[in-house]
Amino acid sequence: MSSEFGYIPESPEQSFGNNKGIFTPTDIYDLTRADKFTQYGQLELIQTLSADNSSQILAFDNVFSSTYDVYFITWSDYTPTNDENLIQLRLKNSSGEVSSGYHRATQEGNSSGSFSEVRSTSSDHIRIMGGGGNNTGENANGYIYVYNPNDSSQFTFTSNQTFYIDQNANPSMIFGSGVYATAETVTGFLLKNISSGGTLGNINTLDVSLYGIKEYE
Repeated sequence: MSSEFGYIPESPEQSFGNNKGIFTPTDIYDLTRADKFTQYGQLELIQTLSADNSSQILAFDNVFSSTYDVYFITWSDYTPTNDENLIQLRLKNSSGEVSSGYHRATQEGNSSGSFSEVRSTSSDHIRIMGGGGNNTGENANGYIYVYNPNDSSQFTFTSNQTFYIDQNANPSMIFGSGVYATAETVTGFLLKNISSGGTLGNINTLDVSLYGIKEYE
């Protein structure tokens, strides 16, 4: 059975957006001319914020909506004022900052051969980065996906990767995931800079951009 584009081995017929078949060379040519490949899956910029040396938190308010199911956050050029700072992600709902109900797990390693797993089933945040350095060239970079924040019938999930130089000058990485295990509408998020003592610390530099991922309709 075939549909508008490609062979579909199951019924009923499917559209381009959920086609599980095979595109022929002619299909690929026609899809390219119709701009199907670039119209969908695009990142659409929603907001960009930057920190200065007096910032401790970057807050994105009322940025999640029914327009997108999946969001993409890029953050770059992060340097804290002091060594061994870390970045935490917290979500926001209609009442403000959400400080409980997170489950999270990360795999963390560095070039010296140190690897560890950090996890929690009852956390006040989602872990994005830990133990960053503050010397010249020790800036950190990463990205975060956020899934279904505007759907009040689902939990909000995240996945993230972080690449940085730790306080001992080792190239390091974090691969992580998290879930806010309450089915409610999430409206925004915070990135918080936490010092080694567990209190808020100042950020020297940090650039953060939020994108919505356009889906096929």
